[in-house]
Amino acid sequence: MIDKSEMIFGVRAVIEAIQAGKEIDKILVKKDIQSELSKELFAALNGLLIPVQRVPVERIDRITRKNHQGVIAFISSVTYQKTEDMVPFLFEQGKNPFFVMLDGITDVRNFGAIARTCECAGVDAVIIPSRNSVSVNADAVKTSAGALHTLPVCREQSLRSTLKFLKDSGFRIVAATEKGDYDYTKADYTGPVCVIMGAEDTGVSYDNLALCDEWVKIPMLGTIESLNVSVAAGILIYEGVKQRNNE
Repeated sequence: MIDKSEMIFGVRAVIEAIQAGKEIDKILVKKDIQSELSKELFAALNGLLIPVQRVPVERIDRITRKNHQGVIAFISSVTYQKTEDMVPFLFEQGKNPFFVMLDGITDVRNFGAIARTCECAGVDAVIIPSRNSVSVNADAVKTSAGALHTLPVCREQSLRSTLKFLKDSGFRIVAATEKGDYDYTKADYTGPVCVIMGAEDTGVSYDNLALCDEWVKIPMLGTIESLNVSVAAGILIYEGVKQRNNE
């Protein structure tokens, strides 16, 4: 169920929210919108990492019957950070950064569970893409047991560019994949590290895998071929915790 308090509807209201610096998770726009005010909306969105979905007006009508003018914005429950700002900040504090990147994960319960594990394990930030990703909404915050109120979330336009930036900054990139070369315990998590997890059906995208330093897998000893992604993430994250605590 959608929490109406998280929505802003109407073209002018959404423009004003953008100009006021509201943290917007995504915007739904009816497919054939062509008004002059809608042009102003798209101009306000230029250069921002706010996902915009063009949808049939019937979908918007199902969400609200109020005078939406073909536009609904969903307000984020968190303030997004930028990876390029987090990295120097953590290095300046003398920290050994530990990030988790989520590639194509759209299930809010999995995301909330991963965020909860990350917060408990002392992970410095979770990185998600601006498109084809879970929304950081009230349900995600609830599933995370409130962890998303304190755990930084970085939303990036391109995970590939972000991975290149991390590698240039001295991070080791560890990918969890069924194509893994060896057991997850053999990877090195001791330095600046980013663990990347993919969606359960598609895994980490090939373009992102190509940038990873290590491909690891979790042994499957039963008849089921894979773990839930939040469970798999927890296993890798706490392997990282174990190695980093033993340095």
